[in-house]
Amino acid sequence: MSPRAAGPLLLGVRHHGPGSARSVRAALDAARPRAVLIEGPPEADALLPLAADPGMRPPVALLVHAADDPARAAFWPFAAFSPEWVALRWAQRREVPVRFVDLPAAHTLAPAPGPPEAAGEGEGEPEPGGAGDVPVDPLAALARTAGYDDPERWWEDVVEHRDPGAAPDPVAVFEAVAEAMGALREAHGDGGRPRDALREAYMRQKMRAARREFGDEYAVVCGAWHVPALRARTTAAADRALLTGLPKTRVETTWVPWTHRRLARAGGYGAGIASPGWYAHLFAAPDRPVERWLTKAAELLREEDRQVSPAHVIEAVRLATALAAVRGRPLPGLAETLEAVRAVMCDGSAVPLALVEDRLVVGDVLGEVPDTAPAVPLQRDLTRRMRSLRLKAEAQRRELELDLRKDTDAAKSLLLHRLRLLGVDWGVPTASRSGTGTFRETWRLCWEPELSVRVAEAGIWGTTVLGAATAKARADAAAAGELAAVTALAERCLLAGLSRALPAVLRALADRAALDTDVGRLAAALPALARALRYGDVRGTDARALGTVAAGLAERICVALPPACAAGLDADAAAVLRDHVDAVHGAVALLAEADGDADGDADAGLRERWSGVLRKLAGRETVPGLIRGRAVRLLLDGGRLAQGEPARLMGLALSPAVAPAQAAGWIEGFAGGGAGGGTLLVHDERLLGLIDAWLVSVPERAFVGVLPLLRRTFGAYEAGVRRTLGELVRRGPGGGPGGRATSRAAPEGFAPDLDPGRADAAAAVVRGLLAAAPA
Repeated sequence: MSPRAAGPLLLGVRHHGPGSARSVRAALDAARPRAVLIEGPPEADALLPLAADPGMRPPVALLVHAADDPARAAFWPFAAFSPEWVALRWAQRREVPVRFVDLPAAHTLAPAPGPPEAAGEGEGEPEPGGAGDVPVDPLAALARTAGYDDPERWWEDVVEHRDPGAAPDPVAVFEAVAEAMGALREAHGDGGRPRDALREAYMRQKMRAARREFGDEYAVVCGAWHVPALRARTTAAADRALLTGLPKTRVETTWVPWTHRRLARAGGYGAGIASPGWYAHLFAAPDRPVERWLTKAAELLREEDRQVSPAHVIEAVRLATALAAVRGRPLPGLAETLEAVRAVMCDGSAVPLALVEDRLVVGDVLGEVPDTAPAVPLQRDLTRRMRSLRLKAEAQRRELELDLRKDTDAAKSLLLHRLRLLGVDWGVPTASRSGTGTFRETWRLCWEPELSVRVAEAGIWGTTVLGAATAKARADAAAAGELAAVTALAERCLLAGLSRALPAVLRALADRAALDTDVGRLAAALPALARALRYGDVRGTDARALGTVAAGLAERICVALPPACAAGLDADAAAVLRDHVDAVHGAVALLAEADGDADGDADAGLRERWSGVLRKLAGRETVPGLIRGRAVRLLLDGGRLAQGEPARLMGLALSPAVAPAQAAGWIEGFAGGGAGGGTLLVHDERLLGLIDAWLVSVPERAFVGVLPLLRRTFGAYEAGVRRTLGELVRRGPGGGPGGRATSRAAPEGFAPDLDPGRADAAAAVVRGLLAAAPA
């Protein structure tokens, strides 16, 4: 130890501060302590040797979770520029004993009465730069005292830009920080974190134990906020009394990969920093950090096809240096560097600058953990499957296109769907940009450190991904309270290939379908079953067992829907049932297609039953106009109405005897919903004429009431459709009130009957397109 040191070497640091990390390394090199104590969970002492493994690459984190409840977990992150990591590696390289001395996680994670205090990332210290939940931010207080309005800029000037190797006494900076923290603690006490008293009492106990073993020749690396408390004169009995009776639970620990993005304060980390990517560069750059960083920025912008040359880099360095000189700073900081990038490389635009801030200032670096690190069996099985399928966990979001006709892509799809069922949302399905079809899937992948907790939590269901997903599906089916939840679960089981879970899910589905009498819930449940049947064909999964349940569900809907729609519904209830009618219509089409593959009679029978329901809805005056109009539209689209029948039904719905609000609802149901209603009116002059005539006849007082419905209907049309409709109305379409034809000639391209000559001209093009289409 240094001759000037009185007692142990206390190194108060800023968590994840590269300046603190360099100073810690210099102080340890000068003092050469016989042991190093680091703020962290003592349960992880057995995992410390893994930090020296060649497969360990920070950023990483210690994950500690309750053995009986993995959801109660805490993280202790470390980056390459974290002072604690530097101290740990310094001790390992010199074979010096190293230990964690923070309050055990067994106490931190133990359930306690009252609102639980945030753990893990919430373990953020009130050290400089990491105020967390503390009302007073020590870094901000010190910066204000020094005359700075930006705490980060003050920290850069006094610490990050300081060369610890040039200082005659590398410990002096820690003594100065400890003195400042002592003044702050005199003014603010515990800073709003009463639990710190427990943590500091435990640290003092560990320091007493180290003194008995090593004398005063040991070093303590901890948040600077704790240093005054660790130097305070207290008795062992007082600390022991403070810690007596703390709740305790059994915990498990492991190393997990971490990301620079999750080190950022914006990510919710209590001890986070504003610019982890920038700090990593400052710590790793051997010299000329500003020049090297601006070169990285130029490379990034060139990858995005921006014209950035070496001359831009030279000019940006000059500008950043000049800004630092004008502002009285020793070296350009992040603020000056970013201003130079924006002015010189981005032409003053904030858009490319945002890319630089996201990729370089924050960054998506993902650490690595060796295979020898402890892990739950489920995690090991997941790792094996990821390797066999060549799926790599990455912190940066990326899209994965899958063709389910290929065995490898189908296996990737099954794995991702099984993980989603387990609550591990590594991949999220998204719309495909390469085409449509049930054989395509697009996933957006992004590995977040919290997913390690989800995997540990899912480990209670099994030791393999398949087994755990199967057990979880069975449990979810037994616990599901609503029919729609069970049908959605059945669909997910088919997507995930969980054939062993399907029998239990189908039993639960049949039981709840038999007992449920609410037509809304029945209608909400049917679409998922229909999709499941179709996906079963694409994936080679036998989904025929769902057919009987789906057919029974569809039959019950056909019986119960007409009475439900005529039960005095208000506008909101009518809109909900209109949506159910749309959903059931699409589901019936899928079910009929699935049944028709095996039995043409089943195809026709299901369609006919549903068409009969729509006819009942379209013809009953007691049914709200919104639903009647939608039923007519669905019948028309399905070719189930004779020529002239839509105009007749519209004429009845828009007759003077019908209340304007009901008539407007009919129009919204028939022509609204974004289902091509505007195009239909463009090409059917009789329907447009009926609507036009009704609109003109609405009394002024009633018109004010129906205007919002009409705006909602016609405002949803595309601009070109609205423009064409306006032109047709201005010219005057050929359909008069009640469907009577006028003597005025139809506009060019619009007529009540087909023009064979014009049709023949287009028929050749259509035949060519169909012949060129793939089989």
